[in-house]
Amino acid sequence: MTFNELFASPKPLIAVIHLLPLPGAPRYDGHVRAVYDAALREAEIFTRNGVDGLLVENFRDMPFYPDRLPPESVAALAAVTREVVKSTSLPVGVNALRNDAEAALAVATACEAHFMRVNVHLDVAVSDQGLLQGAAHQTMRLRAALRSNVLVFADVAVKHAAPLRDRGLAVHTRDLTERGLADGIIVSGAYTGAPTPLQELDLVRQNTRLPVLIGSGVTPENLPQIAPKVDGLIVGSYFKQGGNAEEVVDETRVKRLVQALRRTLAGG
Repeated sequence: MTFNELFASPKPLIAVIHLLPLPGAPRYDGHVRAVYDAALREAEIFTRNGVDGLLVENFRDMPFYPDRLPPESVAALAAVTREVVKSTSLPVGVNALRNDAEAALAVATACEAHFMRVNVHLDVAVSDQGLLQGAAHQTMRLRAALRSNVLVFADVAVKHAAPLRDRGLAVHTRDLTERGLADGIIVSGAYTGAPTPLQELDLVRQNTRLPVLIGSGVTPENLPQIAPKVDGLIVGSYFKQGGNAEEVVDETRVKRLVQALRRTLAGG
């Protein structure tokens, strides 16, 4: 399956479901039912208001493990993801923060989800978790071994991190495309919710044949400038009350962005 086969929209809007803290995380309160309820409530809001896909991630499990998630985190992420998949007809993705691509792929495959996000697919990044080591060689071999159709969307110059050795955005984009075998490239700002520099979108576009998605900073106001430069949009923070990623989803903001995107695509 390709990106264009997965999404019906010419510029799919993918809404992020920021899960409540999962069992084992420092802020988990002991009520796993609340994790399910919140995820399904957000999935229903997003589906009802016309987004084109959902991305489930353990956003509130900070501080994050740099690579391997423990069994309790993987189990909870899989269980909730499966409930989300069953609740909607939209394509669903998985992100196992901070950088457990094999867990994300395994969860997505087992849950009949459709895509995954990996923050560091190639190279090494310096982050608040320490060094994040790309493991594309393991991820793509696991996908082949599982005979999985899950698409791999990889960040380039991911937020909350910096390359250990900066080889340049163009080179890294080419490597993700040609050597990492990614199915899509995600470009983001410096941190959660931060604007993504338009010149970086242009540079990435010039150096890949893959779909390019924006990963942070989308608002109704900047959509006219962003939409022509990307093939898809991943939005989390804007959909929350006050634009704060830690808050609950604000349905009014969901409607506002969906309507703005439709106007932009219609040329209005």
